[in-house]
Amino acid sequence: FKVMLKVTDFVMRFAPVGVFAAVASTITLQGLGVLGTYGKFIGGVYSGMLLLIALLIAIGFAFLGPQVFRLLGMVKEPMLIAFSTSSSEATFPKMLEQLEKFGIPNRITSFVLPLAYSFNADGSMMYQAFASVFLLQAYGIHMSFAQQLGMLLVMLVSSKGIAGVPRASIVVVAATLPLFGIPAEGIALLLAADTFIDMGRTVTNVVGNSIASAVIARWEAKRAAVRGAAPVIERHVVDVVLDQPRPEAR
Repeated sequence: FKVMLKVTDFVMRFAPVGVFAAVASTITLQGLGVLGTYGKFIGGVYSGMLLLIALLIAIGFAFLGPQVFRLLGMVKEPMLIAFSTSSSEATFPKMLEQLEKFGIPNRITSFVLPLAYSFNADGSMMYQAFASVFLLQAYGIHMSFAQQLGMLLVMLVSSKGIAGVPRASIVVVAATLPLFGIPAEGIALLLAADTFIDMGRTVTNVVGNSIASAVIARWEAKRAAVRGAAPVIERHVVDVVLDQPRPEAR
């Protein structure tokens, strides 16, 4: 295991050199105008991610009320870690700590977060959709809506478990492209922008996972309150998640 980590470390140290070579090759062949195309691509992906985050916050507000903004404030540090490391799982210890401070019991976060990292990669899936359409347009390939939906489902299945590997989404895209007649060489067109996009999509994953954990905790707290089984969940957890004032200590 340590040997594999060491090899991965060597590869990641040389990754900037590979990205520089890919960018230099693309600019040499296509001219400086390609930078504007990359700018539009990156801007489109980030715009989509911002809309997705806004939608996630709206859904969280529907379930949590104003508490969703306090939650986002408490997960700022995990989001910074995600942005700097491009790995959702690197934020796992800090996410556990901050979500417990928010009032979510460990038994819920320790169950929900690992599942969310594998099955709730919102930002990664959005990037893969943008990347696929970008390459389809670059090669002038037309695909029907049914074919695009099939490609999305294949990526959805093949992307499970990528949260711990930085820039793993591009590997999923590269593996999926030949199945739909898109040249695998086209992945080189994505290398120049992938590093900048990976940071944003990882932050999106973290936001989605934190809101999902809080919503499930609220649901569990409501169920416990309805059954009259509040002692199963710590009293202060029910108070925080249900927006109820905590009783003063005597």
